[in-house]
Amino acid sequence: MLDFIVDMQHCTRCGLCVSDCPARIITLPEDGYPKIPRDRESSCYRCQHCLAICPPGAVSILGLNPRDSRLLAGNLPEPQRLETLIKGRRSFRRYRDENLPAELLQQLLEVAWHAPTGINSRQVLFTVVDDKEKLAVLRAEVLDGLGRLVRDNALPEKLAFYADFVRVWEEKGQDIIFRKAPHLLIATAPQQVATPQQDCLIALSYFELYAQANGVGTVWNGLVKWALSDLLPEACRRLGIPADHQFGYAISFGWPGHRYARTVQHRPPLINRFAG
Repeated sequence: MLDFIVDMQHCTRCGLCVSDCPARIITLPEDGYPKIPRDRESSCYRCQHCLAICPPGAVSILGLNPRDSRLLAGNLPEPQRLETLIKGRRSFRRYRDENLPAELLQQLLEVAWHAPTGINSRQVLFTVVDDKEKLAVLRAEVLDGLGRLVRDNALPEKLAFYADFVRVWEEKGQDIIFRKAPHLLIATAPQQVATPQQDCLIALSYFELYAQANGVGTVWNGLVKWALSDLLPEACRRLGIPADHQFGYAISFGWPGHRYARTVQHRPPLINRFAG
């Protein structure tokens, strides 16, 4: 059941929800109030466009109250500030040795969960290490596992450079892979959804921008991704990642140990314009 409800006292019968429905399942009967016929409910994308587009907030679906949604008018960031956030985004590789507040971490994940997914599948799984002591345990286990691969001469040629990371860890206690960040976020998705890899990358991009807007440093961590997905799949099981999930990517994050003062200046974008 979609629980599609129209508040007739506030509905203006404008038809916006009908025209904007991607699945084209909302109809306007003779009385002018929108309706979803029972035989069309299975075609619903559950995108909530109908709830979002209704000016007076007269449309409810999936048991959701439009009054619990935030109004867009007057609450969007100024374009220049958003541009500065995007251009000022940096990869942080030094972190303070402290956890983020649990409330902030939960908020970061809640916002990232709003990222779009292919055919609105919404199947991205966030696996998060939310405590620096837990990450220290994971770090030790991963580096120990990599050490075994080095001693057994079992590293694939393209990832043979991990031997140097193990050596630096064992000889100097220096963490090159996890960067001593207090937290780790991994995005995975079921392999059977339409776009598992893309969904994960989009979700992590949302997470990163919102995190940096809150003063949280992040780094896209390919070293962790390869270590877990390519070299130590048992670590994925240890983390509770389902066996049928595709590993999207990993982000290390936490309070940064330094701050950047300004944006950088990249060369102009590469653009290919269709000539028509």
